[in-house]
Amino acid sequence: MEQPLIGFGTWNLKESPENTTSAVAIALESGYRQIDCAAAYGNEKEVGKGIAKGLKNADIRRQEIWVTSKLWNDHHEPSRVEAALNQTLKDLDLDYLDLYLMHWPVGKGPDDKKYHYDYIDTWHAMYKLLIGGRVRNIGVSNFSPAQLKSLVRNSDVVPAVHQMELHPYLPQMQWIRAHQAHGVKVTAYSPLGNMNPTYGDRSRRTVTTQSKAPLLLESETIKDIAEKRDCTPAQVVLSWGISRGVSVIPKSKHEVYIRENLGATECVLADDDFARIEKLGEEPVRFNNPSKGWGVHLFEGLDDA
Repeated sequence: MEQPLIGFGTWNLKESPENTTSAVAIALESGYRQIDCAAAYGNEKEVGKGIAKGLKNADIRRQEIWVTSKLWNDHHEPSRVEAALNQTLKDLDLDYLDLYLMHWPVGKGPDDKKYHYDYIDTWHAMYKLLIGGRVRNIGVSNFSPAQLKSLVRNSDVVPAVHQMELHPYLPQMQWIRAHQAHGVKVTAYSPLGNMNPTYGDRSRRTVTTQSKAPLLLESETIKDIAEKRDCTPAQVVLSWGISRGVSVIPKSKHEVYIRENLGATECVLADDDFARIEKLGEEPVRFNNPSKGWGVHLFEGLDDA
C-alpha cells in the first residue's frame, strides 16, 4: 500500500500505558491508516496493543494500515540491526513493518556514551531486512544533504522515505523538492511546530532559550486563516503540510484532537493563505537538534542547523 498522507505519531505518548493504547486505538477507529512509532519512544508494547484493539474495533485488517518504526542509535552495529527489528516486531506484536527508518545518522555502542557518524554499514544491514518481507520499505530520518548523498552513493538501495522536522517555522521547501526529484517520499515529524512540551515551556509566548518561537497554533496568522476557512488552527497547519506532498504525523492523547487533526484532509486553503504561512518561515526555527548533547554536528547545510 502507499504511505497515507496523514498518520498518527506516538512520540511522547507515554503518560500511562492505558492512555497510549487507547489513543492509538481511537486513531485507527477514527480513520487514521498510518501509525508512526520507534523503539526509542519506549512505548511500542502499548502502541502494539492499541493497534490490535483499533484493528478489531474498526473491523479492518493489518494490510489496510501503514506502520513505521525506527532503528535506534545503539543498534547501528550491523550485527545488531536484525535484533532491533525482532524486538520491535515482538513489542508491536506484528509480523512485518511497512517502513523501517534509521532514526539518526549517528550510532553508539550499547554501553558507549560517545556518539559517532555511523550509517553506511548500518544501511547495508538494513536493506538485508527487505529479504523475507518482514520489512516492506526502509528509509532514514534526520539526515543532512551530504549524509544522504553519501548514503546513496555507497549503497544499492535508495531510501523510500526521509522523515524530518517540518512545519511553517521550518518549511525546508528546497530540501523537500530535492527528495521529490529523486523519488524519495518525505514525512514531517512535529508538523504542528513547537506544541510538544519536549521543546520547552509551553506557557511562554515569546522567544526564549527554552522556546525559540511563539506557539505555532497561537500564531495570529494561523488563527486568522483558520477562522476564514472554517477550520481549526491545527487543521490549517496540517493541510499546509499535506498540500506540499508531505506525509504528516501529528500526535495527541486527547480524543477530540485526534479526530480534529484527521479533518485536515478536508481543510482547503487558498493561494493567499499559503503566501501568509510562508512568511512564518522566513527566519527558520528548528526545535529538535541534539547536536550539542551528542557531540556531533547534525543538519549541516540545512536551515537553522
